[in-house]
Amino acid sequence: MSSAARKGRTARILIPLVLLIAWLGVGGTLGPYAGKLGEVATNDRAAFLPQSAESTKVSEEQKAFSADEALPALVVWTSKDGGRLPAGAREAATGTLASLADAGFTAGRPSPALASKDGQALEGVVPLRTDLDELQPVLDDIKEAAGKVPGTEVAVAGPAASQADLSDAFAGIDGLLLGVALIAVLLILLVVYRSVLLPLVIIFGAVLALGLACAVVYALAERDVVRVDGQVQGILSILVIGAATDYALLLTARFREELSLHGDRFTAMRLAWRQSFGPITASAATVALGLLALLLSDLTNNRALGPVGAIGIVCSVLSALTFLPAALVLLGRAAYWPARPKVTGTGGSHRLWQRVADRVDRTPRKVWAITLAALVACAAFAPTLSSRGVPLDEIFVNDAPSVSAQETLSRHFPGGAGNPAVVIADAGRVDEVVAAAEKTEGVASVAPVTESGRPGGGEPRVVDGRVRIDATLQDGADSDAAKETVARLRTAVHAVDGADAVVGGYTAQQYDTQRTAEADRNLIMPVVLAIILVILIALLRSLVTPLLLVLTVALNFAATLGIASLVFTHVFGFTGTDASVPLYGFVFLVALGVDYNIFLMSRVREETALHGTREGVRRGLTTTGGVITSAGVVLAATFAALGVIPLAFLVQIAFIVAFGVLLDTLVVRSLLVPALVRDIGPASWWPGALSRRAEPARDATEDDRTPA
Repeated sequence: MSSAARKGRTARILIPLVLLIAWLGVGGTLGPYAGKLGEVATNDRAAFLPQSAESTKVSEEQKAFSADEALPALVVWTSKDGGRLPAGAREAATGTLASLADAGFTAGRPSPALASKDGQALEGVVPLRTDLDELQPVLDDIKEAAGKVPGTEVAVAGPAASQADLSDAFAGIDGLLLGVALIAVLLILLVVYRSVLLPLVIIFGAVLALGLACAVVYALAERDVVRVDGQVQGILSILVIGAATDYALLLTARFREELSLHGDRFTAMRLAWRQSFGPITASAATVALGLLALLLSDLTNNRALGPVGAIGIVCSVLSALTFLPAALVLLGRAAYWPARPKVTGTGGSHRLWQRVADRVDRTPRKVWAITLAALVACAAFAPTLSSRGVPLDEIFVNDAPSVSAQETLSRHFPGGAGNPAVVIADAGRVDEVVAAAEKTEGVASVAPVTESGRPGGGEPRVVDGRVRIDATLQDGADSDAAKETVARLRTAVHAVDGADAVVGGYTAQQYDTQRTAEADRNLIMPVVLAIILVILIALLRSLVTPLLLVLTVALNFAATLGIASLVFTHVFGFTGTDASVPLYGFVFLVALGVDYNIFLMSRVREETALHGTREGVRRGLTTTGGVITSAGVVLAATFAALGVIPLAFLVQIAFIVAFGVLLDTLVVRSLLVPALVRDIGPASWWPGALSRRAEPARDATEDDRTPA
C-alpha cells in the first residue's frame, strides 16, 4: 500500500473518530442540562398573556394597587354533615385567616370569612407571595390551620391551588417523559430492524442532540432571551427525540442500501450521506422555519415554543449528520448485527412495498380517488372541533384538588366568586362605571377596592388618578357564559365617557387568549404553508408537485381534526380544546408530515431522472416505504408519550400529532401522493426539465410482476 493510500485510509478513520470523541465530550459536559430545564422554567400562566390584549394592560395596572403582587388562595369551608354551618364557624374561620397574616408566605392581610347565602359555606382569601419556590407545602399549611374550625371540612381553590396542581403535573417531567419516549422508540426499532446495536446507536445520538439542545435553551432562558414553561419543556424533549430518530432512520436505511451495493463502508457512507443530506436538511428546514413562524403570535407561550423548538431541530440535524455517520462508519456492517447487509449488487428486497407500488402503478386514479374521498369525509367533521378553551374541570386529566375545591366553591357562591373581573378606570368616573357594570347582564355584584385592599366598605383607593373595581360574575370564571359577560361588561364600561375603563382578570384573560389564538391561526397557518411551499419548490425544482404536497398535508391535517373531534367528544369526554391546540397541531403535523413527502419525493425525483416518472414513482415508493413507515411509527410513539402528563392540552396535542402522522404515513404518503404523481405523469415536474423528458419504455420484467 502506497504512502498516499495509507494517509487516505488514516484520514477516513481519523475524521469520524474525532467527530465521535467530540460528541462524547458534548454528551458528558452538556448532557446533565436535559434534566435542569425545570430550574429556568415558569408555570405562571399570567406570564403568557396576549401581549397587546386589554387584560394584559389591566394586569400591569393592577400592580399599582398592591404593594406586593399576590397570588390568591381561596379557602372554602363546608359543614361535615352537608347542612348549615355550626354556630360560631364564621368567627372561628375569620380568626384562623387573621392568624395567617404574620406567616412568611403572605403578601398582605387575608380577608375575613364571608358566608354564602345558603348558610352552608364560608369563603376567605389568602394572598400569597408570588416568589414562593413551592406552593404545595404552603397550601398544606393553610389547609391544616383552616381545618381547626370545628364541624367543618376545608378545601383550597383559586389561582394558587391551580398553579400548585400544574406544577405537580409537570413534576419529574424530564425523567418520566424522556424515559417513556426512549423506551417506546427502542422497542419499535428493535422490532423493525431486528438489530441489537443499531437502535442503541440511534437512541444515543438522539439523547446527545437533546442534551445539546437543552444546554443551549438553558443558557438562553437563564438570560431571559427565551421563555420556557412545562409545556414547552415537554414538547422540546419529544420533538428532539422524534426528529433525531427520523433523520437517523433515513440515513441508516440509505447506508444499508449502499452497503448492499458496495463493499466498502467508507464509499457507502459517502454516497448515503450525499443522497440523504438534501432531504434531511430540507425536512429540518420546514419544521424549524414552521416553528419560527410562531414568533408572529401575540401569545407569549406560542412565541416561546418557536425558537426553543427550532433549536431542538437544529441540534437533531447536527447529531444525525455528524455523530451518526461517524458511528456507522466506525462500526460498519456490525451496526446491523445480527442482520448484517450482504453485498448483492442491488438495494435489497422490499416485497411488501413492491406490491403497494404495483397497485398504485396499475390503478392510480382509483387509488387516489378512494383515499381522497375517505380523507374528505373525515375532514367534514373538523368544524365540529371546539377550540374555545378547556373548562377548569377538564384542564387536568386526573382528579386535581384545585378542581374539586372550585366545584365546592361554585355550589355555594356565585360562579365567579374569588375570581372577579377587574375594572380599572379614572377615579372621577367611578360611580358611572360601577353603575354601568351593575346593569350588565351576568354580573352578580360590583364594588370598588378600598384602602383596606378589599372591595366595598369604604372610600375607593385612588392610585395615580385610577381606581380598581371588582365585578363578581354569576357564572364560573372559566365558562363560556362568563366570557360572554366579559364582552358585554367591556362594551358597557367603554361607553362611559372620560372613564378610560379597561376590563381584565382571569375570565378576561381566557377570553383574550381565545380571540388572540384565533387571530394567530389565521395569520400563522398560511405563513407556514408558504414556507413549506418555497422549500419544496427549491428542493424538487418544480411547481406542480410542491403544490400537490402542500394541499395533501393540509387535507391530512383537516382529516385529523375531524377524527380528533369525534374521539375527544365520544371517547375522552372533552367538551373542547385549548385555544392553541389547533395551531400547535397544525405546525407540528404539517411541518413534520411534509417530511415524509420530502423523503419520498426527493427519492422519486432521483429515480425519475434515471428511469422516467412512472418507474421513478415505483422505485421511490419501494425503496423508501419501509424506512418512512418506521419513522412515522417512531414519531407517533414519541408524541403519544406526551399523554403521560395529566393535562388535557398535552393529551390533545399527543393524539392529534400521533394520529395525524400515522394517517399521513400510511395513507397520504403511501397511496394518495404517489397515485396522483403517477396519474399526472411527467407534468408533475413542470416547469422543470423532468417535465419535458420522454418516458422510457418499461422493461418487460417490471410489467410481469405478480399482481397485489
